[in-house]
Amino acid sequence: MSERLAPWAEYVELLKPAGELRQLLLDPASEQLRAELYRQFLMNLSLGYFIYFQSSPEHPDWAPFLNSVFLLQPNPDDTYLLAPVRAEGTYRISGTRGTVRLLTFGTGCNMMGMSAAPGRNFDYFDADDLTLGPKGEIEVILSAERPAHHRGNWWPLHREAEFILVRQRSYDWGCEQDARLAIERLDAQPLKPRQSIATIDRQLRALLGGFAAQLSRQWLSYQKHARDRGLINRLELTDLGGSIACQYYWQGIFDVGPNEALILETELPEKRPYWNVQLNDELWNAIEFVYRQSSLNGHQASVDSDGRFRAVIAHEDPGVPNWLDPVGSCQGMLIGRWYGCSSNPIPTLTRVPLAELRRHLPADTPVITADERATRLRARRLGAQLRRRW
Repeated sequence: MSERLAPWAEYVELLKPAGELRQLLLDPASEQLRAELYRQFLMNLSLGYFIYFQSSPEHPDWAPFLNSVFLLQPNPDDTYLLAPVRAEGTYRISGTRGTVRLLTFGTGCNMMGMSAAPGRNFDYFDADDLTLGPKGEIEVILSAERPAHHRGNWWPLHREAEFILVRQRSYDWGCEQDARLAIERLDAQPLKPRQSIATIDRQLRALLGGFAAQLSRQWLSYQKHARDRGLINRLELTDLGGSIACQYYWQGIFDVGPNEALILETELPEKRPYWNVQLNDELWNAIEFVYRQSSLNGHQASVDSDGRFRAVIAHEDPGVPNWLDPVGSCQGMLIGRWYGCSSNPIPTLTRVPLAELRRHLPADTPVITADERATRLRARRLGAQLRRRW
């Protein structure tokens, strides 16, 4: 490949076709959504820099992924880390497990946005299946074949694997200890080189001419398809391509006006090691979850006296414990998760006038005052910031 760098304007030109994605918005005429689409492109670029430029399979490092910028429905309870790998390599992950609710590792190829076609997920591993040290120390080898004479922890590396994705899942925000992880390639590699002109040119073209638009196109199309199928104020069960073993999602488009409320109601599985619900905006981004209560997990949620979970989606604070705040979005995607649960019930959504909300809730539903809400929101934002999200 020629060591020739194009003028900057040529690279910027690669971004222009992304503007056509406006037609995939839930409301293509909305100037607010067009502005947020442009903001999403910047999210894609901020994420993409780490993917394309930070590290390589020869010299891997963990990159922050998705939730550092709320991009494309990250689970608010998760911190995601991504490292590139190559199947012929031998890698070691070491560190400490911490006390987060879940610490899991997945391998795959074609990370979303890196190609027009959806990627593939291969293996899924749970840190709790490892033999840990007395203080929670982790050490595990990943390779195509178990190394000779290695008797410690080992995970197989799929022959087509291109990345390892880590999920740290927190239940009690700010009160759990994050995992601390390092990754290294063990088979001998030369010292990490300075990136060449050809490499920078290639990665710029992939990032600006592909990833920046492809990532948005994939999920805007997914959400628009859900709406076009009539999945509005009703929910369906899915595994979203099986990226996480033993996890099922319930999803649907919520539609709620300024003087309305949506009541989300479900039975709860008898066994439920982890579950949550969150709201996404019209562009499939997670709605602000540090300063607003747009998500709840099984630790944060209040369960009613009849054993059922009820939450209320409304633009004004309805004064109930399980308020899901859409932060101005009248439409968006509602996502819930059952992880390792004994059953996977599908919740219902019921739209009612906000003024009549209490008539549709159990009589003993608590009343949350403005002061109590402020206290809860403060605990939420402090807990969110005490977690390392990048």
